[in-house]
Amino acid sequence: MNTDRILPVRKEHLLLMQVLCWLAPGVNIIRTGIRSYVGICQTHPERIWWLTLIAVAVLVAFLLMFRGFVRRYTERILSFSEPRKSLFAFFDVKGYLIIFFMMGLGISLKFIPGIPSDFFACFYPGLGTALAVSGVKFFVSWCKAVL
Repeated sequence: MNTDRILPVRKEHLLLMQVLCWLAPGVNIIRTGIRSYVGICQTHPERIWWLTLIAVAVLVAFLLMFRGFVRRYTERILSFSEPRKSLFAFFDVKGYLIIFFMMGLGISLKFIPGIPSDFFACFYPGLGTALAVSGVKFFVSWCKAVL
């Protein structure tokens, strides 16, 4: 079955789907993390440096990891020989599995009792910022592809 007939779009627009799939959750996760960060810093100001240091370490780790994803998916999308692909072709099967796993893990973390808010205050800002930066990199790739 040819899946390219399902909501066909120009391949450059698949990069815009990547922008949405990385930037939107990134901003949402940053927002959640900053709320936790501010709450912790108001009640325990002595933790601000540790939370900030860990958030920066998380940011660097995820930036390094996501850098490969951005490069690989940009190259994959731009290498399509067909001018139009299915709207859902912006990820391959492995990409969808990784996204569903990460989303499931992120959602389930909020419902696991006993996870300290310190975790959200240092982990979420770093992760969210790395996701948002990756979304911006996909946007830059889209700009290069259409201009």
